[in-house]
Amino acid sequence: MSKERVVVAGNGMAGVAFVEQLLKHGKAFDITIVGEETHVNYNRILLSPVLAGEKRVEEIVLHPREWYAQNGVTLHAGDPVVEIDRRRRVVRSKQGVEQQYDRLLLATGSNPIMLPIPGAQLPGVVTFRDLADVDTMLEATQQYRTAAVIGGGLLGLEAANGLSRRGMDVTVVHLLDTLMERQLDSSAAALLKSSLESRGLKFRMPAKTAAILGAHRATGLRFDDGSELRADLIVMAVGVRPNIDLARKAGLQCGRGVLVTDTLQTFDPSIYAVGECVQHRNATFGLVAPLWEQARVCAAHLAEIGTSHYEGSLVATQLKVTGIELYSAGDFLGGRGAESIVLRDPKRGIYKRLVIRDNKVLGAVLYGDAKDGAWYSELMAEGRDITSLRDKLLFGPAFAEPAR
Repeated sequence: MSKERVVVAGNGMAGVAFVEQLLKHGKAFDITIVGEETHVNYNRILLSPVLAGEKRVEEIVLHPREWYAQNGVTLHAGDPVVEIDRRRRVVRSKQGVEQQYDRLLLATGSNPIMLPIPGAQLPGVVTFRDLADVDTMLEATQQYRTAAVIGGGLLGLEAANGLSRRGMDVTVVHLLDTLMERQLDSSAAALLKSSLESRGLKFRMPAKTAAILGAHRATGLRFDDGSELRADLIVMAVGVRPNIDLARKAGLQCGRGVLVTDTLQTFDPSIYAVGECVQHRNATFGLVAPLWEQARVCAAHLAEIGTSHYEGSLVATQLKVTGIELYSAGDFLGGRGAESIVLRDPKRGIYKRLVIRDNKVLGAVLYGDAKDGAWYSELMAEGRDITSLRDKLLFGPAFAEPAR
């Protein structure tokens, strides 16, 4: 009997996590991965330490080329899928190579957002998304001295820290007056800003970028109030969008992402999707964590093992800046009926805020001491009643949990 042909469009963390899970089920598949990058699969989460000089590229590789061969997986790198013929069940690559499939997995990830402003296409303007972006920034650190990072979110701050560690004079430009506003409240954000300033980072916030200056290469920014900032390197870190171009072109139903069911199937039952390209129950996923559960459920369904369903993920955020402990998860704002339990220790630079409603933890923001973050996330995921733990909740499981 011939093996079922599985083609994966995307050689990133989501696509290969799916393949790993599929291989674990022991069922024989003919697996082909078609990817855009020339690199093998690497840990995109660790691009920031590579930029900062804390890790080498070889250290973030998840699957070397030998892994593909050892597991019977065919890899076509540097030649992405550009067309899906759903009637014939064939994908076509940029170079014109065709692959037939019985099941197709879309793991096309997301694309960095480029602000639609004058000068955005100039040399010297880069996003922070893959190893090629890191290479571009590292080359710039050898030739130039000043950098501006547009975006005070997670990636923007990690990029700014990395460039600063490489010796550049870095200014973070942010539209709002609160850093990481999607993950932090104003108190935690203020502590973070102060800590980063002590490390040499500068900030322009709130500030709206109107244009990137320069005739042949970026030389700085102009803001909407007419003021300017000189910079030799501009890093655009203002968010990502699910990469749905391939799915949309194939006629699959899309919203902000590729629409999928609880088994990660699209509206074509022979095509699945996982990772940052998907939209599930009206949610999209800009962080890596949910892809592991998606990959597990998707592989189990395709291999016809059990009846797993994906019901969404509780996403937690940690900033990868050495020496700064920060953790955020769940609904840290609360709303009607919610209350906050707060611990502040200015001398030690510690701030903790737990949001509670109906005796359940809805969200957590931890700064300066984040070691109990996973426990708070566990309480949220379980929907556990914390009535008996409430008085000691801020001090973590060592104090709040009864001795066993």
